[in-house]
Amino acid sequence: MAVLVTGGAGYIGSHMVLDLLDAGEKVVITDNLSSGVRWIVPREAELVVGDIGDQQLIEAIIRKHDVDAVIHFAGSIVVPESVANPLAYYHNNTVKSRALIESCVRTGVKHFIFSSTAAVYGMPKENPVREDSELKPLSPYGTSKLMTELMLADVSRAHDFRYVALRYFNVAGADPKGRSGQSTPRATHLIKVACETALGKRSHIEVFGTDYPTPDGTCIRDYIQVTDLVRAHSAALKYLRNGGASDVFNCGYTKGYSVLEVIDAVKRISGRDFEVRLADRRPGDPAAIVAASNKIRSALNWTPKFDNLDTIVSQALRWEEELARREQTS
Repeated sequence: MAVLVTGGAGYIGSHMVLDLLDAGEKVVITDNLSSGVRWIVPREAELVVGDIGDQQLIEAIIRKHDVDAVIHFAGSIVVPESVANPLAYYHNNTVKSRALIESCVRTGVKHFIFSSTAAVYGMPKENPVREDSELKPLSPYGTSKLMTELMLADVSRAHDFRYVALRYFNVAGADPKGRSGQSTPRATHLIKVACETALGKRSHIEVFGTDYPTPDGTCIRDYIQVTDLVRAHSAALKYLRNGGASDVFNCGYTKGYSVLEVIDAVKRISGRDFEVRLADRRPGDPAAIVAASNKIRSALNWTPKFDNLDTIVSQALRWEEELARREQTS
């Protein structure tokens, strides 16, 4: 048996591949390399360059490798971009996910783990936000993910097919062993952008909105370390293989930091000052969103190991330094 990881050459997907290989799983990756990078894929995993919307390719991979589970990361993730180009997001995140799900049903794959997002909640009325809170996304990105969640629920009722949807909060950090990190060019993750600025890769960093109803006026987010996140996927895979019912879980730490707090942490840990420019709010950004995480801790026996902002920032900085060394020697 094997696990198919879509988007396995990307940020979170590459960490998932490492965790699966560390556990002795056979891993096959499909990635179109639109944002993923080939060099980050370990030799022990097989990479098939292709698109999840190509059902003939996906079904051939599943049959060839005897795939029993799919962990689905492939998709577009930039909120402002989704507002500017919604049709692209509905096509890449929803239409292609539908094709992937159908391929799983056709080939008898019974276990499916979906990379969802806290953006499905929109502007929550209270924090921490629970899985049964109102779902009211503010962006096409959030809506495209919610639509896939709804498809999964319907498919699981109609077929011998069970899924776990994991709603990510803000993913950051890097592999503690230094094997992977956020390598996507032009990434928009706050901690990565701040680290790039600290290392001189960017001239400045922008803060989008300083008039939110938060203590310092900037957005508050729950930052989850990437290895902790992928271990939640591994726990979900074990849960499904042991007969667990389809379900949805938040992935976060139940504590949040503001944009300015994150920037201050990067400055302090890097020992470098850098220019911070204040800008207008971006469409689709809620003021604050923090995860209630008691459900995943209880049902999946998930216990985070890296739930510390300084640890996360230190890992991200080390990875940016590694990327800089690679650029100099390439």
